[in-house]
Amino acid sequence: MSVTSGARINTNIGALNALNALNNVNRQLGVHQLRLATGKRINFGADDPSGYVISKKMEGSIRAMESALTNIGDAQSVYGVAEGGYQTIADILVQIKEKQTRAVNGAMGNDEKDAIASEIQQLMHEIDDIQSQTKFNGQTLLSGYSATFQVGEDSGAIFTVAFSADVTALGLLGTAAGSVAAGNIAGLTVDNALKTVNTEIGKIGAAVNRLAVKEENLTTAITNTEAAKSRILDADIAKEQISSIKLQILQQTATAQLAQANMSPQVFLSLF
Repeated sequence: MSVTSGARINTNIGALNALNALNNVNRQLGVHQLRLATGKRINFGADDPSGYVISKKMEGSIRAMESALTNIGDAQSVYGVAEGGYQTIADILVQIKEKQTRAVNGAMGNDEKDAIASEIQQLMHEIDDIQSQTKFNGQTLLSGYSATFQVGEDSGAIFTVAFSADVTALGLLGTAAGSVAAGNIAGLTVDNALKTVNTEIGKIGAAVNRLAVKEENLTTAITNTEAAKSRILDADIAKEQISSIKLQILQQTATAQLAQANMSPQVFLSLF
């Protein structure tokens, strides 16, 4: 810093030094006030270049994990819709089993058996309707649905949701819905059908449990990454407030010193 005796009034070095100090204080004060206003320690790349890059990378990771969390929710919804369809089919199969057992009764005549066959036939038509109408976002689920969901930050973290079992009336019971008659009620493969559907429900349960674990892990990872980003990016409000008050005091003293430095040359008027 240049120092002058003050006798040379054409250039007031003292005032220039005070002005430079005041400008520096104002610049620092502006930085701290911006941090207090935004809550961020890093508002521009120049504030902390490496910290800015790292925080943006973390932000990208957080966004990706949040999207993956949404994907997990969608996969769980698909499973929920499919499971509802399977459970309804299982309930219908239980009714068919009941009627099949009832039909094997020597006390019944042909009319009664024909009536039971008609009931079973309607229930089997309902199975076909459920198989074709169980949908998610317009996609039929219970007829060979298969889709992949990204369930993690990395593109390789995928989870496949698929339903391959044939749950039509023909596929489950060995007889098409329109072909049921009193003579073939006993041949309906109801037990195998129930086993098939219940196996699919069990698979869904296991898959949903896996997704729940992934959901919990992702939620924890998001929280931890947010905390790490906060340590780099966010401002310490208490610290910034202390610095701001200190700089405000320096601003006032620098302004006073600038005013005093501007008045200093006037002392030499007494020489004239």
